[in-house]
Amino acid sequence: MDKTLLMTASAVVAALAMTACSEAPKPAPETKAAEAKKEPPKPPEPVAAQTAFYEMYKPARAWATDALPLSLSSDEVPSLKNEGGKAAKWVAVFVSPGRREARTFSYSAVDDGVNTRKGVTAGGAQSWSGATPKSRPFQTTEFVVNSDAAYATALAKAGAWVKKHPDKKVGLLLGSSSKFPAPVWMVIWGNTKSGYMVYVNATSGTVVGGK
Repeated sequence: MDKTLLMTASAVVAALAMTACSEAPKPAPETKAAEAKKEPPKPPEPVAAQTAFYEMYKPARAWATDALPLSLSSDEVPSLKNEGGKAAKWVAVFVSPGRREARTFSYSAVDDGVNTRKGVTAGGAQSWSGATPKSRPFQTTEFVVNSDAAYATALAKAGAWVKKHPDKKVGLLLGSSSKFPAPVWMVIWGNTKSGYMVYVNATSGTVVGGK
């Protein structure tokens, strides 16, 4: 082989070897996964009612296959603020017509390390005398309108009052009574005596009453 050609080939090989040595080794898939796990977890956020409801519905059905929702209400956790129709905690009461029993479940989006645990907590079963005109169970298929949508609808009606009373907290309660053809959301700012209430049909999303 020509000496010049041999020297050129040797130089190319040496250059390639140096380039290969200078390249940083690619991380193994396991390393990438470990790095991804090091990312800080997202801070907890309040959740809309349906997210919490269906988490509670699973154990409710495990308790009683004929379990039906009787009520669903927003609650508070000091470490996480409720906003926009979403809550840090939701409380549901399910009833079993066959057992003639009721059972309370709660779902929290955060663990405050004191009285509230993240996830679902189940209470003990209690006797239930059956439906009344003011409180009757409803089907899950009637629960179409989520809490944040109900809140937005209610706020459109209550907006002027809310602006005058910005310090009033808002609560949401879902239930069914003989007064309405479908379950309704009661969205209330303040209390029943001096606050402002709006009733939103939980199936159609329309306003069906209020102050």
